[in-house]
Amino acid sequence: MTGCFHVHRRDLGLLLLRVGIGGALTAHGTQKLFGWFGGGGIEGTGTAMESMGYIPGRPSAIASGLAEAGGGTLLALGLATPFAGAAASGGMAGAAAVHAPNGFFTTEGGYELPAAFGTAAASLALTGPGRYSVDHAIGHVLDRDWMVPLALVASAVAAVCVVGTRQRRLRAEPTPAETP
Repeated sequence: MTGCFHVHRRDLGLLLLRVGIGGALTAHGTQKLFGWFGGGGIEGTGTAMESMGYIPGRPSAIASGLAEAGGGTLLALGLATPFAGAAASGGMAGAAAVHAPNGFFTTEGGYELPAAFGTAAASLALTGPGRYSVDHAIGHVLDRDWMVPLALVASAVAAVCVVGTRQRRLRAEPTPAETP
């Protein structure tokens, strides 16, 4: 098929992936930021973040919510795709760290879902958004090849620092059996 109505399978697949993953991430982020969809909002999420070792809780909740809602929305739109994918995948690294002690599968409280979301987000950062995206419509000014490693490395460094700080904090805290 030729002409202006030609559908490119790859680009249609990227659109579907972006909207699906981006929409799910956005929903999770709005739970944290606004309490939508049964979420705790910033206060409830902040309290939960502190109990998970992400201190201070309120800024951690805001950062996590923005990585998910902001990164997810931008992924769905296909706007600033390297940065959107990197932000979302970095946020998912923090979530995976919380769930890792429970194993892989979500049914056991494991890290399956954040790993899948993070992998998909990083993959979109690498592949780009495709033709059916805002990035394509504006000439890829926010989706240059050099931006991909910059965004992914910055996100990975931030995730390692945040998760590492959490791990050190958790190791330093006494277990309930050790407290008098």
